[in-house]
Amino acid sequence: MGHFTRLARLALLLVIGAGLVGARDQGPAPPGKPTGPQEVTVLGLLVDDRTQQPTIVLQGKRDGRTFAMVIGPAEATGIAIPLQKLTPPRPLTHDLFLTLFGRLNVTVSKVVITDLRDNTYYATLFLSAAGTPMELDSRPSDAIALAVRAKAPIYAEDRVFEKADRLPLGPESGPRI
Repeated sequence: MGHFTRLARLALLLVIGAGLVGARDQGPAPPGKPTGPQEVTVLGLLVDDRTQQPTIVLQGKRDGRTFAMVIGPAEATGIAIPLQKLTPPRPLTHDLFLTLFGRLNVTVSKVVITDLRDNTYYATLFLSAAGTPMELDSRPSDAIALAVRAKAPIYAEDRVFEKADRLPLGPESGPRI
C-alpha cells in the first residue's frame, strides 16, 4: 500500500499538463461568438505552494479562459489516477461507481460545472439510465473524476469563468467545491 500512496502523490504532483505552460486567460468571448457552456480540458492538478491544497486547473476549449478549483486530497487522487492512466490495486470509489453504472446500464453523458456561489462550485452530472436522461447535483470534483474515467465531456458555464475571475486572492478566500 505504501508504494501506491507514493505513486498517487507522484501522480498528483506530475499531472500539470503541458497546456499549463502556454495557458493564458483570453477574457470573455467577443460579441457575436457562441456563449453558454463550453467544453473544458483538465490542464492539470497542482499543489498550491501557500496553502498546500490540491488545485485542479480547467481551460475552456472555445475561448481558452482558465479557472482553478481547490479540491481535497482524496478527490485530487481520484482525478489524478485516471489522468495518469494508472490502475490502483483496488478500485477507488469512482471506479466502483462506474462498475455499478455499467451493471445497471447507466452511462455518464457529460458534466457541467454550473455555478460558483459563496466560494463554492456547483456541478450537474448528466447520466443516461437505459436510454432515459437523468441529472444529478454533484460536487465538481466527483463529477470530474467520473467523467475522466468514463471519457465523458466536461463543460463549464460562462458565468463560472466570469465569477472565478473576480474572486479575491488569498488562502482564506479561495473557492472550494
